[in-house]
Amino acid sequence: MLCAQVILLVCLAAVALEARPQLEEVVEWVRDERVQEEDGSFNVQFELNNGHAETAIGTVGENGQVNMEGSYQFVDPNGNLIEVRYIANEFGFQPQSDFLPVAPPAPAHVAELLRIAEEQRAAGITFEKK
Repeated sequence: MLCAQVILLVCLAAVALEARPQLEEVVEWVRDERVQEEDGSFNVQFELNNGHAETAIGTVGENGQVNMEGSYQFVDPNGNLIEVRYIANEFGFQPQSDFLPVAPPAPAHVAELLRIAEEQRAAGITFEKK
């Protein structure tokens, strides 16, 4: 009977140890450099010890907006280093990365339809929206 109680106690202790919350990784700053100009332009670079890093350069655009160009990187759950380069300006956010999904190519008939539409526009043919 005592042996069964000891085994039960050991099993309960093992379950309790396994069920305790795992400690999160401590993230520390490796580099943090920031420059802010009065005209709104800026330069930011930072890096953390967990593989996350970001660089951004902001410049004032023609219409008063701030255009940005930069990159960020992080380590995904599978251990892959993911890097995304981007431009953000009056044309929107434009990311580039080998890890971003890519749309499949358009079917062959789409090119023919676009060619026909261009011919119709050139000939002055228009269609009314209803």
